[in-house]
Amino acid sequence: MADMVSEFVKNMLLIFMLVKRCISLLFLLVLFGASTTSFARVSRRAAIDSLTGALQQQKNDTNKISLLQLLSFKLSAVNPELGIKYGKEALALADELNWDKKNARLYKTIAINYRNLSDYSSALANYYKALQIERKHRNKRREATILNGIGNTYAQQSDYPKALKHYLKALRIHEGAGYDRGVAIALSNISTVYLNLGEYTKALESCQRALRIHEKSGDKNEIANVTGNIAAVYLSEGKLDESLAYFQKSLDLFRETANENGVAATIGNIGEVYFMQRNYTAAIEYSKEALAANTALGDQLGVAGNLIALGECFFAIDTVTNPFGSDRREIEPRLSRYRRASGIPSDKSARLATALGYLQKAVKVANEIGVPDVSMEAYRAQVAVYQEMKDSRHALSSYQHYVAIKDSVFSKNNEKKIVQQQMQYEYGKREDSIKLVNANKEKEAAIRYVRQRNYTYLGVGGVLVLVLFSFFMFRNNKLLGKEKKRSDDLLLNILPAEVASELKDTGSTAARHFDNTTVLFTDFVNFTQASEKMSPQALIDEMHTCFTKFDEITSKYKIEKIKTIGDAYLAAAGLPIPDPDHAAHVIQAAKEITDFMTTRYNRLGDKTFQVRVGIHSGSVVAGIVGVKKFAYDIWGDTVNTAARMEQNSEAGKINISQTTYELVEDTFACEYRGEVAAKGKGMMKMYFVSA
Repeated sequence: MADMVSEFVKNMLLIFMLVKRCISLLFLLVLFGASTTSFARVSRRAAIDSLTGALQQQKNDTNKISLLQLLSFKLSAVNPELGIKYGKEALALADELNWDKKNARLYKTIAINYRNLSDYSSALANYYKALQIERKHRNKRREATILNGIGNTYAQQSDYPKALKHYLKALRIHEGAGYDRGVAIALSNISTVYLNLGEYTKALESCQRALRIHEKSGDKNEIANVTGNIAAVYLSEGKLDESLAYFQKSLDLFRETANENGVAATIGNIGEVYFMQRNYTAAIEYSKEALAANTALGDQLGVAGNLIALGECFFAIDTVTNPFGSDRREIEPRLSRYRRASGIPSDKSARLATALGYLQKAVKVANEIGVPDVSMEAYRAQVAVYQEMKDSRHALSSYQHYVAIKDSVFSKNNEKKIVQQQMQYEYGKREDSIKLVNANKEKEAAIRYVRQRNYTYLGVGGVLVLVLFSFFMFRNNKLLGKEKKRSDDLLLNILPAEVASELKDTGSTAARHFDNTTVLFTDFVNFTQASEKMSPQALIDEMHTCFTKFDEITSKYKIEKIKTIGDAYLAAAGLPIPDPDHAAHVIQAAKEITDFMTTRYNRLGDKTFQVRVGIHSGSVVAGIVGVKKFAYDIWGDTVNTAARMEQNSEAGKINISQTTYELVEDTFACEYRGEVAAKGKGMMKMYFVSA
């Protein structure tokens, strides 16, 4: 390991100069892409005071709900905790008045407040509630806006595959509706993902397309956002002069529109450019100015980025090629003046201590707000500082932190998911285009996707040929009706009704993505030991009895049984037909399953089993797998997490995740277990559903 650290440090200085270091700029539009209204702090404060005054005079009617929602939104940038309070007050009043017209906006506003507090799980829970309402009312434009907000939330957590998935969905909706401004915002958000992944050409293309749209509309705030993202791409490519010019344009526009957050972020980004140019005086001055601005705004993400920038500036003065490009002895007098002018300590150890202080603060802030790639950047910089200080023990510790985060954030699985999301976007565009009279030419990628799908399910087509052959063989036979019913029943016993119908009608089925599902896993406790006390036939009979009852219970709650795996039972709600109450239905079914098994165990003892249950909510992909003995199955991290919930459950207990809890906390009483270590997942918040 020591050799690894040594080799790492040898390359550290090159990495400093070449790896994309634009921490704050990568989130420039992510933070503001869903909302472009900006105003100075003074006017915002005045607006809040005005709304608060009007609220005191307002009766408990629908006007008060609108006032509370607007006040909650205004507060999201300055006092999100108070913003959440007003948002929830508006929701309670809407329920009291049976007025749900504003519920989607209320949930979205509350989500923005939670996001600004870095409470991402609560933000997502409220975004998804808003999304369900908009989908119910079929308001596509608002649905796309919420999808952008969800994408922003995932992007702030460095979960770029999920961010891209939601941005692409929003883009497709806006393109289908011909809503140019929505298209431009989605493109700008997508560009930030490509920038983080080092796909600079794709990032620049998305930015330039968005810029053309905004320039046509004259929206200066959005032009400033996109101009800043173009500058970020140039900076990542090492085109420093172009980057500085675009950042300056962006800064001028942000100042013109009084967008304080945009101004703060762009000042910090200009400091990054000066750092790359080795103009440390300017870099430190701009970074300190940005730090002060972000601190005043309460932008902890920006603060963390500025702290890292300052730490790297103070470190680079002695360890990176000097800013004058000549022999050190020749430029020492100028270097001394340069340090005094910038307020830089003259003693090297003091400069390193200053650098380390900034980086340690950055780690603390990044860990508090839960942004792993910012923590990773700070730890990476700490390794070099500790090495320069000859502190190998702390250098090794920081390196280990850096590697652990790097492996989790930038795994190959993430890259795979990115490709999958792009394929889903292209295929989704094809499906939408079929419905349009003036359809565009189908994209080659979508055609390949369909062909590949058809080949995969050729075996399924073979089954259909056999069914049709049987139909014609017996068409004149009095047993035709009976045989056809048997074939249909057999197909329905294997596949969901909707999938079976699609298979019969078209000869193939498409795998589909479902955002709002809840997955249930059950497992028999100490199954191996219990089965040793039973004869093989008794074991099979008992499992058959239990699983038959499970089937009966899940069917009652619109839950789709997926499969049994040994003594485990897997089912999911919310697919293939969406179910807005998917989480509640699964928990109700789980309660009946555990009640049935507890009663049976109390009566039969060792002749049956005890059951434990795990539940998690999220997105899955579902479809048919294989060409022989095909089956309907589901995939995704949601399934894996549900399995972890089951593994950490107890006999007769229902263990649910934080995500599921937030969907049902108003319906079921739950007991918080704290954070529990889950294999491959780390520490996760878990809850037992009360009996």
